[in-house]
Parts: sequence; structure tokens; C-alpha cells
Amino acid sequence: MISILRTIGIHTHVPQGTVSAHTRSRQRLIYHACLATALLVTIATTQPVQAAGEGQTKFKRISTQYIAALGDPGSTSGSGAQSWGLWPLDPGPRGVKLNRYQSLKQAGGTAPARWKFDETDWWLEEHGLIMEQPTVPLPPGKYVVTGARKVTAVLTIHSADSHGDRRWELDQNATLYDVTHLACRSARYTPATVGGSCSPATAKQAAFPVAPGGAMPPVEGCAKQDYAVLIVIGMGVEN
Repeated sequence: MISILRTIGIHTHVPQGTVSAHTRSRQRLIYHACLATALLVTIATTQPVQAAGEGQTKFKRISTQYIAALGDPGSTSGSGAQSWGLWPLDPGPRGVKLNRYQSLKQAGGTAPARWKFDETDWWLEEHGLIMEQPTVPLPPGKYVVTGARKVTAVLTIHSADSHGDRRWELDQNATLYDVTHLACRSARYTPATVGGSCSPATAKQAAFPVAPGGAMPPVEGCAKQDYAVLIVIGMGVEN
């Protein structure tokens, strides 16, 4: 399958010397706009996909959503999906800049987009924006996911087993890396010690933006967990 960016008319390679300064500036904006960019991808609402032992599953196009995923980038399946999360709305434009953290505190932790900041459990994205938490756990179901590069696949999230574990799997032999949007970086920050302080005020703004595929920067006093970001463009529906 061709690149999602190419399907919506964004060409990522132009010979040097053939574009204006305005065009180069526009290309940089496109390159850096990650979570704030809506990917318009057309998928057939009745396209059948085989589901093992269950006949066929139909899919519908949805407004772009985002999954925060954990796992071996080279794996096509695994466990632990109960710790994955979903942003039903693009959290980028709804985020708060690090240099506005004090204003966020003064507002009682309520962001302009009306989400609530939790000083014991907070998220950053690649430009240094404080984001709202995703919805955890990710509901079981089938998701059409992509990394906006070459691969689009169906991600199945299974219901929890007797131990509370939820398995995940990708079809078409796709790996988690294949459907990770590398330009989108996200990490969860929690206190490194019980009762310790973990504040966005100690984050180094000079560490941003983070390069595509790079690790999110550490923050003093915090334990950090990097998450892969998957773009969701469709959902399985009941027959």
C-alpha cells in the first residue's frame, strides 16, 4: 500500500533549489505537525476483512483517533494491551505548552480545552505540549491503524482474560513498528518515588522538539514511559 501522506497529496521529497522559501516553510510545518494534522483517508465502509473463526468483519471510516501503545516494535502480537490508551480527539491542539504550566496550575489544573491535569500522572508530546491522558484501557475491538508510512493493518484488541490481561495482534504480518507514526512522540511521567515530586516545571524546554523516532526526554524526579502512537482511521462494526 502506498504512503498515507501521498494519498492525501503531500509529497515529502522535492529537489533542492526548486522550491521557494514559502514552500519550504510550508513543508516544515507539514513535517512537524503531528497530532495536530488530520489524515483524510478513504476506506470502504463495507470492505470485508477475514476474522479467524468469525467469518467476516466490516469496517467503517471514523474521524482520526490515536492509540498510545506499548510493546516490542518488531512484534506482530503480544499481551499487555490493558495498559494501552486511546485519544478519541486529537490531543495536540488541546495541549498546553510547558511555558504555560504555571497558568495551568493557577486554573486549578483545568486546561483551556476543559481536560484536567493530574500532577501525579501526566503526558508530554514531541513539541513539549502537556497532553490530556488517553482513555485507559483501550476498549477491545478491531481498529484500522497506520503509521502514515507504508503499512495499514487491522489491530485486534481482545477482551481481558481471567488474569486481566488483554492480548493484541496485527494482521498482514505487520509489526507494531510498521504502524507507529514515528513523528508523533509521547511519554507518560509519574513520580520516581512514592510521595515524590514530578512536575512539568522541571522539564527542559530546550529538549524539544523530539526527532521522529527519538526517545522523549527525561524529567527530573519523574519515571518516564515512552509510548508508540498509532493513527486510527477505521473501526470494526458488528454484522
